[in-house]
Amino acid sequence: MAENKMHELEIEKMVLNCGGIEDKLERSIKLLEIITKRKIQVMKSTKRIPDFGISPGKKSGCKVTLRDRDEIMTLLKRFFAALDNTIKSRQIVNNHFSFGIKEYIEIPGLEYNRDIGILGFEVDL
Repeated sequence: MAENKMHELEIEKMVLNCGGIEDKLERSIKLLEIITKRKIQVMKSTKRIPDFGISPGKKSGCKVTLRDRDEIMTLLKRFFAALDNTIKSRQIVNNHFSFGIKEYIEIPGLEYNRDIGILGFEVDL
């Protein structure tokens, strides 16, 4: 029986993002630059969250979008290795899945960097 062409998976892009303000934001930017070797986009807040010290217009996170399939597949293999090659079913929805890496030092090939400390990030596909 032939497989349905509509059920085949195709990855268009991968977005890595990390939140934080001030010092943590600078460390997050360095982390994403080390992982992707690309320019990182800094995001500004649109809401006010006093508990986290966030106000509208304040820099509160960073992200990078990757579209090169070979690079995406290489990074995905490394990220899944950090997660013991398993993700939870609730992390998967139609046409999208996402997961978090709690500590970047769990990723094969990355070593602890004193300037960054211990940080995590999110991966969206």
